[in-house]
Amino acid sequence: MRLRIEGARSLKEKRKVLKSMRDRIAKMNLSVSEVDDNEKWQAATMGIVMVSNDVPFVNSVLDRVVADMEESGEIEVIAVRREILHL
Repeated sequence: MRLRIEGARSLKEKRKVLKSMRDRIAKMNLSVSEVDDNEKWQAATMGIVMVSNDVPFVNSVLDRVVADMEESGEIEVIAVRREILHL
């Protein structure tokens, strides 16, 4: 997920916003990590992972995550790429 953090004026402010986002996501039993754009203070690329045997449920949870971020007002979601692995 590619994000823009408009209000961030430093890496410290960016990390504060991302920590808040990670805390909200963790309550949904998802794993999340910043995977790119680590040194850019107004951009972030996040990886979010969920394990389940119910694809529609996974999609609904991820839809909720995206909606939560957009409603927060701190983060603009630029792009979302989903990959479902069946093992």
